Amino acid sequence: MILTYPGPMVYSVFYLPLTSHRSLLADKHHFDDSKVLKPEVRSSLMETLCTSTSDLYHECGWATQALSARDIGSNMLQANGTYNLNAQAMDATISLIQGVLDKGINVKEIYIDALGNTSVYQKKLERIFPTAKIKVEKKADSLYPCVSAASVCAKVTRDAALEVCYQTYAQSGTTEGWGSGYPSDSKTATWLKRNMDPLFGWGAECRFSWGTVKEMLDAKNNPLKVDWPMEDDDTMRMTDFFSSGGPEHGQDELALWYGCRATQEAI
Repeated sequence: MILTYPGPMVYSVFYLPLTSHRSLLADKHHFDDSKVLKPEVRSSLMETLCTSTSDLYHECGWATQALSARDIGSNMLQANGTYNLNAQAMDATISLIQGVLDKGINVKEIYIDALGNTSVYQKKLERIFPTAKIKVEKKADSLYPCVSAASVCAKVTRDAALEVCYQTYAQSGTTEGWGSGYPSDSKTATWLKRNMDPLFGWGAECRFSWGTVKEMLDAKNNPLKVDWPMEDDDTMRMTDFFSSGGPEHGQDELALWYGCRATQEAI
């Protein structure tokens, strides 16, 4: 999976015969951790996967699942935050694996790259898929070629989605780009600061539940001061108003504006 805050989060599954795991992916086509491969190398590998005359096309299969920034933020901000990013990642992983099994593929081994408590993650998957050998490990994309291949599929898919998402800004004259989307990318942080509406923040491409985004919206130097139509509560923050639901669920009506661009009419 690929974790960034502008654009979607993309998960991927990749499968092939056990006997071809390293010989085909690592030795012949040189798949590696997608983070160390140049964009043009990732794109070339993806093109080979999709070319009907290639051995990868005939021996391998893959799929991706994307969660939009709006869906991720909405899920994390509802139900007191119980459906957090880890839970959403788990559901996406289960869905992708089940999709392979539903195709009649005899899955013997499963390798997963994950953060956090990998043992808990692995035990849960072992209960759901008891017939397969499962290994959940940090930095698995640098250890297992099949995970490297899945990582390439996810990153290339997300890069394509970001290009489409950015077209709106490019057409309006925004040309500086928004970088990789990672918090450590100064280009991404600069773009967020320059393109933040003081009330609505950003558009649907931005994950409002991300800590970096919350800090920018809650910054004390935010020039916009708003008197909200409710009882005074000094503990409320701007991001407290971004939650799912609507007036019929007892939520503030401002929740209906979540994810809208500042130039769009709120309904």
